[in-house]
Amino acid sequence: MYAAVRRYEGVTDPAGAARIVKEGFVPLMRRVPGFVAYYWIDAGNGVMVSTSVFRDQTGAEDSISRASEFVRDNLASLLPTPPQVTAGEVVAST
Repeated sequence: MYAAVRRYEGVTDPAGAARIVKEGFVPLMRRVPGFVAYYWIDAGNGVMVSTSVFRDQTGAEDSISRASEFVRDNLASLLPTPPQVTAGEVVAST
């Protein structure tokens, strides 16, 4: 499995961002081949984190590009700074 984690800082409206992600982005992730799971986390203090899990590296990489496009087109005013992105192979899980 592979995962992509994106950390967004300076989120101006966490509830609004969560609604848009739930209604618009989650359905996109479900259609990516190899999809396993997606999580959108409100870490507080204007920080939100997403975690996407896929069966293969191709799915994880696809999620990164889809997230970038989705944020640009739908969330730019709520997520004003580019995310810190970390991706790689899942080497332990439960």
